[in-house]
Amino acid sequence: MRSSTLLFRINRHPRVVPPRLSNRAHVPARHPEAPLPPRPPVPPSASLVEFGAYVRGERVAAGDIAQAVSLVREHNREQETPEAFVWVGLHEPAAPEVEWLAELFGLHPLSVEDAVKAHQRPKVERYGDTLFIVLKTVRFVGNEAASATGEIIETGEIMVFVGPDFVITVRHGDHCSLSEVRARLEEKPKLMGRGPTGVLHAIADHVVDSYLTVADQMQTELEEVEAAVFADVSSRDINRIYQLKREMIEMKRAMTPLEAPLRALPQRRMIPSEMRDYFRDVGDHLSRVCEQVESSNELCNSILQAALARSNALANEDMRKISSWVAILAVPTMIAGIYGMNFDYMPETRSPLGYPIVIAVMVLTCTLLYRAFRRNGWL
Repeated sequence: MRSSTLLFRINRHPRVVPPRLSNRAHVPARHPEAPLPPRPPVPPSASLVEFGAYVRGERVAAGDIAQAVSLVREHNREQETPEAFVWVGLHEPAAPEVEWLAELFGLHPLSVEDAVKAHQRPKVERYGDTLFIVLKTVRFVGNEAASATGEIIETGEIMVFVGPDFVITVRHGDHCSLSEVRARLEEKPKLMGRGPTGVLHAIADHVVDSYLTVADQMQTELEEVEAAVFADVSSRDINRIYQLKREMIEMKRAMTPLEAPLRALPQRRMIPSEMRDYFRDVGDHLSRVCEQVESSNELCNSILQAALARSNALANEDMRKISSWVAILAVPTMIAGIYGMNFDYMPETRSPLGYPIVIAVMVLTCTLLYRAFRRNGWL
């Protein structure tokens, strides 16, 4: 009782400890770091692949993008229909670079955000007088490169902004360069003279042609795998078939969503009447490639099922062989086990012919079993 009362008094009058004096300077409390302010828009530099101003299909000299836009718009003011446009090509640009182009050409913020961020779904959208198209690109890398990355097909993206007097292409990925398309159009001013929609058609046709090339290469791979399935089946072959199946699905994701928008593109008012037949032709090519990929995918399913069935059949065949030899060896093992018990009163243990008789019975029984299994196809 006294101890509890004393403890209550101690707790009631706590000892006040004076603060220690320290020679250290007062350190202010840390505040969480404020977010960095957004970077101001800057003209494309590192990501700029090429740009050019084109008047009636001919390229004109321009020092930079702003000057090219000024020349084109000044020329179009004097014409009833636009005859000049600017084509800017970018490769994996940063956000400030695309934002600078958005201010110059009046691009929609949503399309700008999609152009900066990769892994977009193939689509065709309209923002005012600007068309925004997302195209998936594919490239067949083969089995040698696939051993390191695990992928037979590499995918990328091309975003295209098409306006009355400009074309902006934003490419993600190291393949499907557009330099070849630009060079081909510049060699034929009549094709370049079709304007921004002519450039869009050339890009779409180039991408769809690459689809057809990759689909043919995948078909060749499937034919090789199909021939190997019935020759010799191993887990490595099945893994290769499954890899082809996965890449077929990746190709379908790249091409199938684009089929309906590209088919509806010729009906848009922004597409001139003289260019609609060209876009219909590209849509037909895409439909043909999609059908080819779908048939290849079904063939891949059949090959995979056949490979699994063939593998199971070979496994069952091996089990029959093992079971047959176990049954053959079980007879002499049983006889040897019985006569190895060393009892005094056993048949033929005292006979001089006992050992030859037992050996003869073992050989005869094993021979009969072997012939029976061989006749039934187990050996």
